Amino acid sequence: MAHRAQPVTLWPGLVAAALVAATLLAALAAVALRAETEAGLAAQDGAAIRFTVLQAALSALFSVALAIPVARALARRSFPGRGLLITLLGAPFILPVIVAVLGLLAVFGRGGWLNDLLTLAGLPPVSVYGLHGVVLAHVFFNLPLATRLILQGWQDIPAERFRLAAQLGADTRDIWRLLERPMLARTAPGVAALVFAICLTSFAVALTLGGGPRATTIELAIYQAFRFEFDLGRATLLSLVQIALTLAAATLALGVSAQGGFGAGLDRVVQRWDARTPGLKMLDTALILTAALFLLTPLAAIAANGLPGLIQLPHQVWSAALVSVCVAALSTAVLLALALPMAIAAARAPAIEHIGLLGLAVSPLVLGAGLFLLINPVASPFALALPVTALVNALMSLPFALRILVPKAREEVQRHTRLAATLNMTSASFLRLVLLPRMRPQIGFAAGLGAALSMGDLGVIALFADPETATLPLQIYRLMAAYRMEAAAGAALLLLILSVAAFWLCDRGGRHASP
Repeated sequence: MAHRAQPVTLWPGLVAAALVAATLLAALAAVALRAETEAGLAAQDGAAIRFTVLQAALSALFSVALAIPVARALARRSFPGRGLLITLLGAPFILPVIVAVLGLLAVFGRGGWLNDLLTLAGLPPVSVYGLHGVVLAHVFFNLPLATRLILQGWQDIPAERFRLAAQLGADTRDIWRLLERPMLARTAPGVAALVFAICLTSFAVALTLGGGPRATTIELAIYQAFRFEFDLGRATLLSLVQIALTLAAATLALGVSAQGGFGAGLDRVVQRWDARTPGLKMLDTALILTAALFLLTPLAAIAANGLPGLIQLPHQVWSAALVSVCVAALSTAVLLALALPMAIAAARAPAIEHIGLLGLAVSPLVLGAGLFLLINPVASPFALALPVTALVNALMSLPFALRILVPKAREEVQRHTRLAATLNMTSASFLRLVLLPRMRPQIGFAAGLGAALSMGDLGVIALFADPETATLPLQIYRLMAAYRMEAAAGAALLLLILSVAAFWLCDRGGRHASP
């Protein structure tokens, strides 16, 4: 029988996955081998670990506790602009951390709007620095994420369950006991574990809002060990502790999310007969407005404070903006070159996706330092600071890109592979004629997310940038350290515009080109 062409081939994905695994393991090994054998954790490292776990636990607790009533309100109400509001809840995914921090300082800082109101009322001002400031920032970032995930849990309850409950005369308490509380028992722990894992790797938030040595996270301690002491032993041990904590949280999140649900429905529109009382309508409206106010006020503060300084930005800011655009473009290209073949291969071999998820557990600072140690014998690491930063950003964005691409790739492979094999299509033809056209919206979304995350990253570049080279987030941090807050606000607004524009162009391009 003649040899039949295979529409899907695994080897490009296997090669990409091998490159990712080799890069991560080689960087970790380079740091570990350079570490002193007698190295150990100092007393302040124990305090950093305890603070990291504490702030991550509090951030997860408050994010989920606040997200539950907001998600419930959104699930029970239909109103004009609801879709837009839910879309805006994804803003923290593309919001640069340093920009969000400036927005929070404009509202809750010493000279912020909140303290101005307290002064007018004759009350003492509040400080945003320290544990409560770190937790506040993490809730700002993760409340939208938790709300979106928990809202998905509500939307997964079939409409037929609510219809049956209404026919049986179930009121709001009965709906909560029979449907909503079991759903939350299955969903909320996984969401909390995910937020906990994300907050474990906090760097820029602790760097700007920590307020001193007592509010040091593991990631910040790794930065200090590298930057100021070049103690690779401590950095390696701290990285291993962080990896263990993150993997434990991620395992818990995956284990809980794998539990069964309510079964499939007929995709009818959900109607909530139990939530039509005026009191519940007022409560849900108040919850939605409060959440929107909390999320949008810092963004309004960024725009208000940044506009005056935007037209008087120093030339260093514009140079840094050009550097950030170039780094983001290179990082996005690397991301797609890795994510696309891995996503297609993961449609047949799910284990490939797990390799890409390793980026969530590895400290980007340790990864960057390991790459520089590998490069140092053959080239100047500082001369390659920007390409290495782009590579690290791509690896850190890879888990999110795979989560976007893999479901669609799996769906299209399962749907069209048999017909493509019947037509004797080669893998190149199947990719060009079937997969890429049908996956363009997902590819655009993944590229936009990767570009925005890279544009706003303040991580590896903070370790190795020289005074003449800086990305825009690093330049903003330098302006803040020099107390040039008006210029920093203007640069933050510029970074926000560039990040949103990068995301919009990629996402819009993918959707516009889709068949």
